[in-house]
Amino acid sequence: MLERIHLSIVQEVEKQGSLTAAADVLCLTQSALSHSMRKLEKQLGTDIWLREGRHLRLTQAGHYLLAVAGRVLPQLDLAEDRLRQYAQGERGALRIGMECHPCYQWLLKIVSPYLTAWPDVEVDVKQKFQFGGMGALFGYEIDLLVTPDPLEKPGIVFQPVFDYEQVLAVPTQHALARREYALPADLSDEVLITYPVAVDRLDIFSQFLQPARITPKRHKTIETTDIMMQMVASGRGVSALPRWLVEEYANKMDVTPVRLGTQGIPKQIYLGARESDLQVDYLQAFIATALEHDAKRSS
Repeated sequence: MLERIHLSIVQEVEKQGSLTAAADVLCLTQSALSHSMRKLEKQLGTDIWLREGRHLRLTQAGHYLLAVAGRVLPQLDLAEDRLRQYAQGERGALRIGMECHPCYQWLLKIVSPYLTAWPDVEVDVKQKFQFGGMGALFGYEIDLLVTPDPLEKPGIVFQPVFDYEQVLAVPTQHALARREYALPADLSDEVLITYPVAVDRLDIFSQFLQPARITPKRHKTIETTDIMMQMVASGRGVSALPRWLVEEYANKMDVTPVRLGTQGIPKQIYLGARESDLQVDYLQAFIATALEHDAKRSS
């Protein structure tokens, strides 16, 4: 009764705004599209749309079908892609979503040995998710989410794979570079450089400055880590980054990591996946590769 084409029609009419435009996208005639939906409405015993002049407005049933389309169609697309890969002798594809900027440098260290071990698996990395990766997991846009801030949700499993410390990156000649740790008040006269992320999702604010009711002299955002570290090295500001990342840059420019507070700010990188996908062997292998990398670094 209810078929994939019906869900596609409901979704496209909502996207395109008219039956004619939706029919063009779906490579159908408008009469075929209309006939298909009228037949479905008759079978279901309820209207999907109400006509208001030249416009269509979804009924309650129509809104429900639209929500179903948003959940089901991506799963069907993913299933078709994987079956097509199997038919062509490929293992599959692993789509990874990034929810933090510095995690990308960490990910590169994992992807290299993984691609060597799994040459028949395609890896695609999407960096567009600043803090919307959970929706991408639920929507089957990605298979793994890399994040330092997991959100516990039914059906999603998070595995911690990398321990690190958030530190303050300062110029080597800065007075703080000679200190064992920095206090919140030390930043009141500093330009704080961060990634373009909401302040309430930045640890330097939520775990360090805001509890002490301290604000930096100025808050500047930069998208790329390289430029950010160049700014720090040239004395244009300070930044909060993972210690391992600052130490890597310290080998090639004048920057120094300084602990934030007497206890520091410990963090972890997590890999999140749909619980239903945990038995996929190449996904399991990626998580294992990440854990192995952390174990080698810690030993």
